[in-house]
Amino acid sequence: MKTRRAGVANAARAWCAVALLLFTTLARAELVGPVVAILDGDTIDVLVDRQPIRVRLAQIDAPEKRQAFGTRARQTLAGLVFRQSVTVEEAGRDRYGRVIGTVYVSGVSVNAQMVELGMAWVYRRYAKDSVLFELERQAQADKRGLWADPDPVAPWEYRHNKRARSAS
Repeated sequence: MKTRRAGVANAARAWCAVALLLFTTLARAELVGPVVAILDGDTIDVLVDRQPIRVRLAQIDAPEKRQAFGTRARQTLAGLVFRQSVTVEEAGRDRYGRVIGTVYVSGVSVNAQMVELGMAWVYRRYAKDSVLFELERQAQADKRGLWADPDPVAPWEYRHNKRARSAS
């Protein structure tokens, strides 16, 4: 009888260990620190352990620096996060080694704020959050930010056109 109870207890402990391992593996990594630089409308540097970590805001794409609204997008992002303590919910890394993540200030998604203010597009290629699409529709309907432009060009189209011009 004792060996059966011991076996059940060992099995339970093993399952708990597997569940804990699975939970910690699936848990998203978080970075916390002050924003020390704003590179453009969707890229920031967060100071973590005295090291700047480059973070690309997930699921959104802001106008490029030389594109219409590029400077305003950068200024808007700076107003939301510069010198603020942020939490970054890391979703992965891009091909440049930047952290891709959702940035929060006091629990509010900065990614969503940028879309809501009309300072960024939802990056359709990577977006999964349906709330972002609704925020973009509302910003567009209200002609907020870049949506005030009669013919806004998405950043991915701008980059594609720029590459095509430089190749010819």
